[in-house]
Amino acid sequence: MDQQLKVGELNPPKSFDSENLTENHTYLEDANSADYELHPEANSEFSNAATLEQRRAYKIEIQKGVALFNRKPSKGIEFLISTKKIGSSPEEVASFLKSASGLNESMIGDYFGEREEFSIKVMHAYVDSFNFENMGFGDAIRFFLRGFRLPGEAQKIDRIMEKFAERYCKCNPNSFTSADTAYVLAYSVIMLNTDAHNSMVKDKMTKADFIRNNRGIDDGKDLPEDYLGALYDQIVKNEIKMKAESSVPQSKQGNSLNRLLGLDGILNLVWKQTEEKPLSANRNLLKHIQEQFKAKSSKSEIVYYAVLDPTILRFMVEVCWGPMLAAFSVTLDQSDDKEATSQCLQGIRHAVHVTSMMGMQTQRDAFVTTVAKFTYLHCAADMKQKNVDAVKAIISIAIEDGNNLQEAWEHILTCLSRFEHLQLLGEGAPSDASFLNTSNSESEERTKNNVNYPSLKKKGTLQNPAVMAVVRGGSYDSTSAGVKSPGLVSSEQINNFISNLYLLDQIGNFELNHIFAHSQRLNSEAIVAFVKALCKVSMSELQSPTDPRVFSLTKIVEVAHYNMNRIRLVWSRIWSVLSDFFVAVGLSENLSVAIFVMDSLRQLASKFLEREELANYNFQNEFLRPFAVVMQKSCSTEIKELIVRCISQMVLSRVNNIKSGWKSVFMVFTAAAADERKSIVLLAFETMEKIVREYFPYITETEALTFTDCVKCLITFTNSRFNSDVSLNAIAFLRFCAVKLADGGLASNDKSKGDDSCVPIVKDSALDGETCVEKDDNMSFWVPLLSGLSKLTSDPRAAIRKSALEVLFNILKDHGHLFTQSFWANIFKCEIFPIFGFPLDSKEAYKEEGCFSPVSGPLHPDGGSIWDSESSVVAAECLIDLFVQFFDLVRAQLHQVVSILVGFIRSQGQGPSSAGVAALMRLAADLRGKLSEDDWRDIFLCLREAAGSSLPGFVKLLKTMDTIEIPDVTRPNDEIESSSGRGVIKDGSEDDNLQTGAYIISRMKVHIALQLLIIQVVSDLYKMHWKLLSVNIVSILVEIYSSISSHSHELNSQTTLLVKLDKICTILEISDPPLVHFENEAYNNYLNFLHDLLMNSPSLPEEKNVEAELVSVCKIVLQRYLECSGFGYIKKAEVHCFLPLGSAKKEELAARTPLVLTVMRILASLETDCFTKYVSQLFPLLTDLVRSEHCSLEVQRLLSSVFRSCIGPIVMK
Repeated sequence: MDQQLKVGELNPPKSFDSENLTENHTYLEDANSADYELHPEANSEFSNAATLEQRRAYKIEIQKGVALFNRKPSKGIEFLISTKKIGSSPEEVASFLKSASGLNESMIGDYFGEREEFSIKVMHAYVDSFNFENMGFGDAIRFFLRGFRLPGEAQKIDRIMEKFAERYCKCNPNSFTSADTAYVLAYSVIMLNTDAHNSMVKDKMTKADFIRNNRGIDDGKDLPEDYLGALYDQIVKNEIKMKAESSVPQSKQGNSLNRLLGLDGILNLVWKQTEEKPLSANRNLLKHIQEQFKAKSSKSEIVYYAVLDPTILRFMVEVCWGPMLAAFSVTLDQSDDKEATSQCLQGIRHAVHVTSMMGMQTQRDAFVTTVAKFTYLHCAADMKQKNVDAVKAIISIAIEDGNNLQEAWEHILTCLSRFEHLQLLGEGAPSDASFLNTSNSESEERTKNNVNYPSLKKKGTLQNPAVMAVVRGGSYDSTSAGVKSPGLVSSEQINNFISNLYLLDQIGNFELNHIFAHSQRLNSEAIVAFVKALCKVSMSELQSPTDPRVFSLTKIVEVAHYNMNRIRLVWSRIWSVLSDFFVAVGLSENLSVAIFVMDSLRQLASKFLEREELANYNFQNEFLRPFAVVMQKSCSTEIKELIVRCISQMVLSRVNNIKSGWKSVFMVFTAAAADERKSIVLLAFETMEKIVREYFPYITETEALTFTDCVKCLITFTNSRFNSDVSLNAIAFLRFCAVKLADGGLASNDKSKGDDSCVPIVKDSALDGETCVEKDDNMSFWVPLLSGLSKLTSDPRAAIRKSALEVLFNILKDHGHLFTQSFWANIFKCEIFPIFGFPLDSKEAYKEEGCFSPVSGPLHPDGGSIWDSESSVVAAECLIDLFVQFFDLVRAQLHQVVSILVGFIRSQGQGPSSAGVAALMRLAADLRGKLSEDDWRDIFLCLREAAGSSLPGFVKLLKTMDTIEIPDVTRPNDEIESSSGRGVIKDGSEDDNLQTGAYIISRMKVHIALQLLIIQVVSDLYKMHWKLLSVNIVSILVEIYSSISSHSHELNSQTTLLVKLDKICTILEISDPPLVHFENEAYNNYLNFLHDLLMNSPSLPEEKNVEAELVSVCKIVLQRYLECSGFGYIKKAEVHCFLPLGSAKKEELAARTPLVLTVMRILASLETDCFTKYVSQLFPLLTDLVRSEHCSLEVQRLLSSVFRSCIGPIVMK
């Protein structure tokens, strides 16, 4: 290699004198110290002499190894290792090559590019020793290329640059989408450096050209124009200098580099340059020659002008190519003279060569098309020897000028396809269609009955439609020769056809196959054009309605095998063409063709997966992507099953090399999991089960984000409706994935810590971006796992729902210690609260009665609740277990958690309500020592809000009763029945009123049950934890008791409403709402609470005035009792007699008696001073009780006790 890419500014080049190699001081010092340790007992003089001798011997050995390395690198390394001058590990060898002096830098580059396993490991260790962190891309290339020269072989350069790109992306994980981008950009930078600083390049690349040429290289997206512009300016202003040999002129250095790197055609692929720009120098040269012609036109002498630039021939060819084509064509068409036709074919070959070299596409295609038509392969019955010679010419053109044929390859490959078809017919082989369009048994039968070539001469054999079509012939451009041609075939045509088949024997299979084998020698641009043309011809073969063929398809597989070892940059362009082809044919309506092409793809993929892929690259994924695309779009069960089997086979046999291909693998299995056919789902899950159980470490070996794809695939399997075992096992595997994630099962990939890696996860789960930027962990990978399980809790299948709940909360309990407080906040917000239907904005939780209930969270599409009592109990228990365990981290979520539990309490079902009560009581019990005053305040405020939030809606509902007229109960039974809907409806409005009333009664019962349950929960919490509650908390409790008791009193005071409700219950024969019971229970709990406060908390401040509140409640209870007994309506005027109470009043009085007894006991327990303070308010009520009617003698007994123990001492004073 004549030149070296060197670092210009960052580091000065290493310099050494080739005649006086300096020793490596590092290795000499190591040797000296080692020798000193071997002879500690020697005297100083002897030791110094021995040390000098050892230094000299060590220096000689090092020099010998270096000299040997500079002649043959691998031998030099072997010598140095064998003499123990360097270590045997790749890292030690790489360190030596990086730091030792005297090494030939060209030989270092050649050694790095070798294919031997140890050389590759050394090269990898050498590249990994560089730290490119926070280094610009241009500076990184300079820094990297300072210690060696790029080798002269393209594949060697490819291996080095591939590893460089991987290392750069690993040091700068957020720089590019993948290492593929850095890989392509590295080539672009090298070529830009050559273009900008080579004096032979006249038309310099502009910044706009550089930006345009690099569009779409970042995984289909554009790199920022500012970034590319800055990189362009850096390279143009500061050359990556070439350390050329002194004897090489500068003008040749740039061309030498391009030729040496083999990049002339490669970068055309990167930059998508398809046509060479005409050089202005040629036009100037032509003008100069024309001026010379004019100046010497008067002279008779003949002068020959030599032109060194061959491109000047382009203008000559443009003038004479038309007459040349006409002369060759007419002669070939009209003459059978062997010499004349041979000369014409030779002329066409030369014309193709010249026009191809000149880049004259139109003229080249015209000559190629002419010779292709003269092969007469499309009309074999009319062939002659000159047509066979034309076939030979076509083959010669393909071999000799393949690098410049471009689009003309299609004509050549079409001829080869037709030639092979004729060969098969001549051999008597059945057509491909007979195998593609029939069953296996029919194909075997046809094979048994198949005869050889001579059978074409037998009568009846030519009845084969394919043979008849070929004999009839067709136009050159027709895809199926003679298919639509009417008429019978003459015997003369048959004889000519058979004899012409013998003529074709002049061309053997070797010549035919040589073209495809020779494809590996085509340059980078030519092979892409060749593959494109071959795919186009194959598509034409396969799409034939009557005679589909697979010749070109099989050749595609062969060509791919031949060229698979090309550099990645070229191979990726080849595969982009093949990938589109396989997808298009894989989705073909012809099932046999689709199966054949997918099997061909499997063969290629199995071969390609033998190659190792470095980290951050996407080659394997791109190769397996066609399977995923066809799997997602195909409607064929057979194709989908075949794809699943193919992927399963490749995964199990090449699991070490799947790498980035896991993404496509999981895409295939995800599509299979969502399929409507049970066989495909079970087949895919069988392999998925094996992958998770046995090969999980491979999934995230080079790309941690594939863990997300694995999780999404398992979640899709959990939704399988065919087999609950599949769903349950998939959920179990999700827990297994969580264990692996917690144990550090993900690869230590820096890219996974960047912001960009979290973007799709954030979008899928509505997670705040801040949690995706955790340091030193993989927090973002928990999100899809937890989110998937969270969504499964709304599955309509009870077993799946319960399993998802348990696994989700078990994962959180087992691994929650790994989470930060901010991540916990987002888990609750995005994964846990949605399970219970909790609004993200808690202010909206209680806008109206019934708007929030955890049981109404996960719903069926039709709006019905899918949670049963068991699910509610499990959910509540799991939530409290988790919250109690990690209370220190999740304390901030207390208000929402309590709101969820209160939502359970407010739900209509007995199971959820009981679960909510139990969970809330357990929460308070388990955390009683940790709950602060603010925490207790949150708990009781939630209960207060729950009790009061339903009141506005309920009161509004009751007002509708004001407009409702209820029929009289005394009407005839038939009218009552018609009104209640059990007979013929005479008055539709009455029936509607009854139904409305029934609904209101039902809602009233639910409302009363809720209020009673809340007051019971408040009472229980107070009794268990009253010592922990502050004065402010007690005030909230007083508000709760007071509001509920007042509400119950108001309900019982609405006489008109109660009358209407009683009528409705009588007519519809339904039970009355327990209004009296509601009032009794509310006041009973209120009284007990106030009494306990008075007895147990004497330190309460006087402004709370518990005594006054207690007496006030007692007065209310006594007044209600007296009203019920008939004293509520007595005026101040004296009444001498009372009417006896009716049965209804007696029942109500009996119901209120226990509450009055409670009041009596409380009054009797009051201290004398306290009772004396309020005796003036109580005495009138007590005296009325003496005169009122009672349903229980216990009232009179306790009343007597109050007079005796409380009023008596006051009177006796």
